[in-house]
Amino acid sequence: MGCGAEENILMGEKQILAVDELLRVAAQLRAEGKTLVFTNGCFDILHPGHVRYLERARELGDLLVVGVNSDRSVRELKGASRPIFPQAERAEILAALASVDYVIIFDELTPQTLIARLLPHVLVKGGDWEPDEIVGREEVEAAGGKVIRIDPHEDHSTTRILETVVRNFS
Repeated sequence: MGCGAEENILMGEKQILAVDELLRVAAQLRAEGKTLVFTNGCFDILHPGHVRYLERARELGDLLVVGVNSDRSVRELKGASRPIFPQAERAEILAALASVDYVIIFDELTPQTLIARLLPHVLVKGGDWEPDEIVGREEVEAAGGKVIRIDPHEDHSTTRILETVVRNFS
């Protein structure tokens, strides 16, 4: 199953949306008084730290939108050997989580443009990000939203998992 930038995929009641559809859905939800929470990442190998982080993010509002880096942007950020799973599969896995309402794949290195267009009520990043490093912070705060940092689960890391696999199976 492919997931191009302009393709919507229905996953039961959850959706992997293109930008225009996400903006339409977000406007409708805002009109209903719902609080929109947004976070993003590569989510290359989903692990318990990701699941806990997303559950905590979801508790901050009525619905959670997760931005997923495209395969191209993951390669640029993490190197030629990544991602492990293609973007459509990473999006599908995230959409299957109870805490995630919508997923969007973005091709830029950061979700700055997406966040500036979406303007979520709450922008969530890991506690390992300094406030001035959080992409989209200025736009969200200028629109009256808030930025919340959630402490990462240090015992879980995709990079550490990959290092362990390479070490144990080399």
